[in-house]
Amino acid sequence: MNIEKIKADLPTIKMLFEEPLSRYTFTKTGGPADVLLFPKTKEEVKAIVNYCLGEAHPWLVLGNASNLIVRDGGIAGFVLMLAEMKDIALVDQKIIVEAGAKLIDTTYFALEQGLTGLEFACGIPGSIGGAIYMNAGAYGGEVVDVFESVEVIWEDGSFERLTKEQMDFSYRHSVMQKRKGVVLEVTFALVPGDKEQISAKMNELTALREAKQPLEYPSCGSVFKRPEGHFTGKLIQDAGLQGLTWGGAQISTKHAGFIVNINQATATDYVELIQHIQAVIFEKFQVKLEAEVRIIGREKP
Repeated sequence: MNIEKIKADLPTIKMLFEEPLSRYTFTKTGGPADVLLFPKTKEEVKAIVNYCLGEAHPWLVLGNASNLIVRDGGIAGFVLMLAEMKDIALVDQKIIVEAGAKLIDTTYFALEQGLTGLEFACGIPGSIGGAIYMNAGAYGGEVVDVFESVEVIWEDGSFERLTKEQMDFSYRHSVMQKRKGVVLEVTFALVPGDKEQISAKMNELTALREAKQPLEYPSCGSVFKRPEGHFTGKLIQDAGLQGLTWGGAQISTKHAGFIVNINQATATDYVELIQHIQAVIFEKFQVKLEAEVRIIGREKP
């Protein structure tokens, strides 16, 4: 990889080379990205996508790095973080949000505008782009409930605006998981509400989250999808696994659906513990736990 050529060909874009992704992930684990880029505009995202297409470089979007695990070998090629693309605006009672904005910040913007519908997301730490990618949800609400449209750029460099019907939303799923592209901007359709009631609901959900979730430790959030007919945390508790430590990672003693970094855990600790949980739960209950967290990157040599 020719570093000087990359710098010359993409001169306006902030980039870091061999940057440890443990500095960005919520688990505080993960190896280096070959090239980590921070585009500020749609045009810069397009320039990166087109450049990777022309030079045959692999690329992916990291989002806010909250619900993923980057393996200890890091990520080959180009990694885009959209944290600089974080504008939130109100247009005709609709909220227009850039993909790098935090979902939490968007919920508080909605509160300020007296718009209801996003309260469920007031504690979800991911970015807007990540929330769309996985149809994020909590406490009975999902992104699909308030989604109107999204602007994306596909891997061939073409732009498209997709409607709710085109997004193929389902539980923790969207079309973005099947087709490679970058979420750029999202439109949410909310309805007017009472600010005091909206605020009260957000305070209630925040208190619930703080009481039940191990927010005092680094983690990747909810590790597994909810299996039909079961609760993941209870399965793990009933299997006698809660509190199990694997390297520096631990099944949280506060909420068994979370794995926390208690002592300089590696991504390998996380992945091996996830695999162990899946094996034990299947052996004991014949229930297949599917990971909600994304596991990406290469193994450490």
